Amino acid sequence: MDLLHDLLNEVQAAAHRIGAHTRRTPVEPSAFLGAETGARVHLKLENLQRTGSFKIRGAMNVLLSLDADQRSRGVVTASTGNHGLGVATGAREIGCSALVFAPRTANASKLETLRAGGAEVRLVGDDCALAEAAAREHARESGRTYISPYNDPLVVAGQGTIGLELAADLESLDAVFVAVGGGGLVSGIGGYLAAAGREVEVIGCSPRNDASMQASLEAGRIVEVEALSTLSDGTAGAVEPGSITFPMCQEVVDEFALVSEEQIASSLRDVIAHHHSLIEGAAAVAVAGLRSMGRRFEGKDVAVVLCGANIDPATLRELL
Repeated sequence: MDLLHDLLNEVQAAAHRIGAHTRRTPVEPSAFLGAETGARVHLKLENLQRTGSFKIRGAMNVLLSLDADQRSRGVVTASTGNHGLGVATGAREIGCSALVFAPRTANASKLETLRAGGAEVRLVGDDCALAEAAAREHARESGRTYISPYNDPLVVAGQGTIGLELAADLESLDAVFVAVGGGGLVSGIGGYLAAAGREVEVIGCSPRNDASMQASLEAGRIVEVEALSTLSDGTAGAVEPGSITFPMCQEVVDEFALVSEEQIASSLRDVIAHHHSLIEGAAAVAVAGLRSMGRRFEGKDVAVVLCGANIDPATLRELL
């Protein structure tokens, strides 16, 4: 199917499907970001979502679409934490076994949470691409259903329910800032808003240390980049060859904001200080993306998606 063309209906169907299993997260004004940028800034609090991340939306949409035979055989995925936790939580709720492949470099506290949530975890390689390849191979051999972190129409539609909620909650919206890893979140949000007829500038935000999608869009094809360490572990990793999110991002992302590790750390501390709410590095990337643009959106209505709160305790202590 032409996902962008059908996204309006797909997201509405996803919202109906996952509604009993996810939170309709609030939108909160940000006085400190408003004073700094001159914009009317609204924070979409996905850091308050179940499992501490938006990822449960897409995962749950796939899981609830499985037939009885697929559920009986179980699911497998690859994740550095948030997506795997969404899959594990959803699978437990529908009585389905879950296996999560993760790179050995994954956040230790997230892996511990995965195991506590009932998932079997297998560590493979040192980056997300190797874990994804191993998970797909296991799916082919075992008959389990593979649930991609981003490269799946149902996942994109599930993440797009955030766009549906933003459109309902904000009568006026000129721009939205979204952290970008594999592109499922920004594709879902931007695609839905466009399909709904909302003229919203979509700003993709990534750490300079690991910006695979931005580099790919710039090159006009999916490319590999040298991935350096980043506080934004939720967006880390290469874009899978042939991913459906690449052409979607070409269509919906108007501009990219690349931010430094210092900007990410500063934004994370400032959100905690001013909003008394925990966020992780990937959420801080979107905040830093807005701040990097100075007063460009002065007088405009801007939304920033705080995509998650699952930060490693040791990292948080160091940042604070």
